[in-house]
Amino acid sequence: MGTDQPRMSAQTLKVLGALLSSPRDELSGAEIGRVAKLASGTLYPILIRLEQAKWLESRWETDDPKALGRPRRRFYRVTGLGVSKAREVLREVDSAFGSLSWA
Repeated sequence: MGTDQPRMSAQTLKVLGALLSSPRDELSGAEIGRVAKLASGTLYPILIRLEQAKWLESRWETDDPKALGRPRRRFYRVTGLGVSKAREVLREVDSAFGSLSWA
């Protein structure tokens, strides 16, 4: 893996699998954590690294938290670069280890 790519761990691969399950949709961090079965302390550093590598984009929910009755959510969407890079990485892993389920 080149230096332009985020570090690939089993947890990072699970996050990528969760994001690729709906590449056109925005997913909240909590949704990604549920699908990937990761705790927030593991999940959010991975999301930050993927966003810094331009594999993800994120935005805060714009609705008023008081009106929602809960804190705002941050939504993540995989970028075109992220889709191609993630699929490339997952193909490499699958060819090395066989077909695995990441999400």
